[in-house]
Amino acid sequence: MHCPYCNYQKSKVIDTRPTDDGYVTRRRRECEKCGKRFTTYEKVERMPIRIVKKDGTRESYDRNKIINGIIIACEKRPVSINQIEKTVDLIEKELYNLLDNEISSSFIGELIMTKLKDLDEVAYVRFASVYRQFKDINTFYDELNRMIKEK
Repeated sequence: MHCPYCNYQKSKVIDTRPTDDGYVTRRRRECEKCGKRFTTYEKVERMPIRIVKKDGTRESYDRNKIINGIIIACEKRPVSINQIEKTVDLIEKELYNLLDNEISSSFIGELIMTKLKDLDEVAYVRFASVYRQFKDINTFYDELNRMIKEK
C-alpha cells in the first residue's frame, strides 16, 4: 500500500476492524518512512450488475438512483437518511444474492416497493403512484384498499 503523503510502498497495519455492516474492513496504517497515518478500506469485489430496462436497453446499476427515488418518496415523512441507507443496503443484498449479472428494472421496482411498504406506507403509495403510473384517483383508491385488506 502506497503512502498517500510520501508515496513510499511499505506501511504497517496498526488497527483493523470491521464496519457496521460487516462487509468492509477498515485498517489504520502507518507509513514506515514518514510515520504518517492513514486509513484504508477493504471490501469484497462484487460482480457488476446490469439493469435491463422495459424497452430492452441495458445500463449499469446505480445505487444513487434507488436512494434518490426513495428520498423523493419519503419527502416530509419521518424517515431518516440512515433508514433509507439501510433499506437500500437490504435491496442491494437481495440483488447480489440473485447471482445474476442482469436484472430487470421491473424486478427492482417491485423490490423497492416491498421494502418501502415496511418502511413507510405513505412513501410506498407515493413511489407506487409513479412506478405503476397511476392514471386517476380510482387507481390510488384501489391500491389503498389492497393495503388495508393486507393488514
